[in-house]
Amino acid sequence: MKKDKNKDTNKKLNPVLQKIWKAVKPLIPSIIIALVIVGAIVYVANTKTPTEVKEPIPPYAFGGGEDPVVVDNGQLKLTMDPKTTEFSLEVKDSGKVWYSNPKDAAEDEKALDDQKNFLQSPFIMSYSITQGLETTYNSYAFSATNGIYEIVPGENEIRVNYSLGSVEKEFTIPPVLTKARFEQFTGNMEKKDVDYIKQYYKKYDINKLTAKDNKDELLANYPILETEVIYVLRSGAKENVRKTLQDKFAAAGYTYDDYTADKELDLSSKSSDTPIFNASIIYKLDGKDLVVEVPFSDLDYDPETPIYTITPLPYFGAGGPNDKGFMVVPEGGGALINFNNGKTSQSSYYTNVYGWDMCLSRDAVVHNTRAYYGVYGVSEGNDSFICILENGRAYASIQADVAGKNHSYNFVNAKYSICQREQYDVGDIANSEIYEYITDLPDESLVQRYSFVNSGSYVDMAKKYGEYLQKEYAGYLDLVDDTSTPVAIEVIGSIDKVKQIVGIPVSRPLKLTSYDEASEIITDLTNSGVTNMHIKMVGWCNGGVNQRVLSKVKTIHALGSKKDLTNMVSAAEANGNQVYLNGITQYAFDSNLLDGFFSYRDAAKLISKERAELYAYSNVTYSERENSDNRYYLLHTDLAGKYSDNLVKAAQKYGAGASFDDLGMDLSSDFYRKNMNSREAVLNKQVEQLKNYNDNGTPVMINMGNDYAVPFAKMVTRMDLRGSEYTILDECIPFFQLAIHGRVDYTGSPVNTCGNMENEVLYSAEYGAGLCFEVMKESSFATQKTLYTQYYGAYYDAMKDNILAIYTRYNNELGHTFNQEMVGHENINADVSCTEYADGTKVYVNYGYSEYTVGGVKVPARDYVVTR
Repeated sequence: MKKDKNKDTNKKLNPVLQKIWKAVKPLIPSIIIALVIVGAIVYVANTKTPTEVKEPIPPYAFGGGEDPVVVDNGQLKLTMDPKTTEFSLEVKDSGKVWYSNPKDAAEDEKALDDQKNFLQSPFIMSYSITQGLETTYNSYAFSATNGIYEIVPGENEIRVNYSLGSVEKEFTIPPVLTKARFEQFTGNMEKKDVDYIKQYYKKYDINKLTAKDNKDELLANYPILETEVIYVLRSGAKENVRKTLQDKFAAAGYTYDDYTADKELDLSSKSSDTPIFNASIIYKLDGKDLVVEVPFSDLDYDPETPIYTITPLPYFGAGGPNDKGFMVVPEGGGALINFNNGKTSQSSYYTNVYGWDMCLSRDAVVHNTRAYYGVYGVSEGNDSFICILENGRAYASIQADVAGKNHSYNFVNAKYSICQREQYDVGDIANSEIYEYITDLPDESLVQRYSFVNSGSYVDMAKKYGEYLQKEYAGYLDLVDDTSTPVAIEVIGSIDKVKQIVGIPVSRPLKLTSYDEASEIITDLTNSGVTNMHIKMVGWCNGGVNQRVLSKVKTIHALGSKKDLTNMVSAAEANGNQVYLNGITQYAFDSNLLDGFFSYRDAAKLISKERAELYAYSNVTYSERENSDNRYYLLHTDLAGKYSDNLVKAAQKYGAGASFDDLGMDLSSDFYRKNMNSREAVLNKQVEQLKNYNDNGTPVMINMGNDYAVPFAKMVTRMDLRGSEYTILDECIPFFQLAIHGRVDYTGSPVNTCGNMENEVLYSAEYGAGLCFEVMKESSFATQKTLYTQYYGAYYDAMKDNILAIYTRYNNELGHTFNQEMVGHENINADVSCTEYADGTKVYVNYGYSEYTVGGVKVPARDYVVTR
């Protein structure tokens, strides 16, 4: 039998102790916990937090020289000035020389000193602080003139390591001299020079110190003072004074070796609160291309003053006041800004590559700037170059301006946001704005490729970009085999509408086009002669157009059965058309736990680690419309990838292709603490996904068409052909379309619902785009009292005749061009353009309100004419 130990113990205790034990025993666990807490408090109270010692950022020592640094690969020759790091680049087969900075910038009469410093800088960066105040450093004033940089030549490349900051320039003058050496050098000078020098040196004798002199501090700074009388250079001497002192000592025989020896006598510490930054820029000659790289791993800065932006070669190829040329910017399909166009009262050009990063908060939106390809260029005379943003383009903005504002030069460049930031609302504890920045940079680099063209034509510049794309995406941008106009038909399946159910308002799908009705529309168009259709089925699953998350893909009962959907796809494809099932994969609309979405778990995180909660913006106040009806979420990167895969699997199940509402158009980072994804990393993941879908045989349709996504798409819809026609722009051109036409099908906005059908058809004719139409079986009255009145012009029965008329003429005249390269384009005047194809076909487009005749061809007002 097992012995009871508690009983044995109790027998040994007297009755009083037994009572005490019984009272205390239940309290023992609480007493132990209390003792642990008290011990922890005592430990914390008596333990000092170790003070974090900041390691100063060591600046680079001067590593230049007197002789130019030259690299030459037989096609390009780069010659760098070691005193400034500016360089010239000779294109050997044309003899054209391009300059990193304007040659006469220092003499520019229109520029103030600060602007002259910028004009002479091959590298510009800005840093920021917690309050958001941004300060800009340029490499000329904050590195070259201070001598804190080094030039490291290599095979076909030059690396420049910059330190940027307000560092005192080093002069070869003695900081400390013993009396004997002081008299040695001053003995070689004239009396007036000796008198001048004595003004800037203070004599110290250990036996004759004044009451103001701190003996211990002096001995710590200058140990030799204990045995020698010394002369110490006074602090605060201006640069011009130091230059004069250097000249006088040099004339007296003072050398750099003397200076090095005398510096060892000076142990005083000289520190500055001004931040110092280290950065490297590498110039590589790659055939006939100049490749410029800025590695993130070489960026060194204090976390309290993070690097906010970087601009490599801000004035490369800048045009002067007497130069003839233009700049190409990626506005819409492309646009030109002529040198010296006189538009000095207009705002500078600025656009975000791939639009706004939705994981960065913003207070208001007046206008969304976006470019769907990262390229800009400069043409001067009979020569030009394009700059292709390769790595890091997801962080880039492209900016351009004309001469006459701050200086005499026309320029275009790429500015990269490095340490992203987010504003905090701390109104209760501070009046100023507080920002938080990302703490760690990814292991990435910024890379720009300058490709040089022996022509001043923007057509040839665009064709150079096309050659780059074909090489970069070999096997994915071959010529298509279209024999007629590609037509995108966007069929609206269902929308959500609030209905009263047992007196309770509930959102339910409202049928606009069933699967059978969609099949009837496609069959009717086919019978009417429309071919090469790409049918995008929108609002076909998970609640309709305002689709819930694709954790599971469920068809909408009101639209028909799964078999009806399969039959619709089969019938369309039997007639040579392609069906795509559309889905939203990066955002969560109207979704909750029942749909498989939990915002605290599944939403992307901002820098502040809050959920990426998004709202629509008011067209009146431009601020967020913060109410639950407008709220939606950006999804975690990995979850967005999973939902994209789910859409593709569902599309394959029904024998269709996949249409992505956002993938290939929107690009956002994710600051989720456990799995952070930079915007560039998300770009690479999107590329990998789209490539896999393509390789696995799934036809892919995307919107807008970011350059990295286009090679893997069978059809691109809603491409921004014209962009925003800012006043500073001089011409709109189909730059991107010249590069890709005939290699991927693309359209502009839906002709019948864009707001101006006539303009959209003319844009399509000039830019070589196919046609896009939005249709639904229900009449426009069905969308009343909903949030979808934009479909007012999509009623098929009412629009059928217009659709057929527009298509029939367009296809008859232009249908043969879609498997050809676009080889020419010219803006004949402000209203009339001419686009040319490989077989000689020319398309004249007249946006004006009067007829125009060119080369014997009459182009009616607001119309297009095709000649073969």
